[in-house]
Amino acid sequence: MEDIMADNRPNNATDNTGDDNDIMVTLDLDDGSQVECEILTIFAVGDQDYIALLPLAENGEPNPDGEVFIYRYEEDEDGNPSLDNITDDDEYEAVADRFDEWLDENEFNDMED
Repeated sequence: MEDIMADNRPNNATDNTGDDNDIMVTLDLDDGSQVECEILTIFAVGDQDYIALLPLAENGEPNPDGEVFIYRYEEDEDGNPSLDNITDDDEYEAVADRFDEWLDENEFNDMED
């Protein structure tokens, strides 16, 4: 994993279920741009859930930099998702460590298949 980012604040996230099993979301960023992302995983650290998003290049392929966005993740009582930036350095470090563990576990599982 080359870079984990949480500094692109989403204004809105829209679910887009693709033709395969990948779940896609479109993020409306503060700068007015939009980015299509694949949901990699939703995971917990302590009592807080987080979501890891893989931004896609314009051609729909994973970005060549290996960049990943990680946000705090919550759902309201109606199941609508809400994303928020991680602003605390200690929280970010714990979340990045857990995501790295998930990557290691996922890589191991891919090798078994």
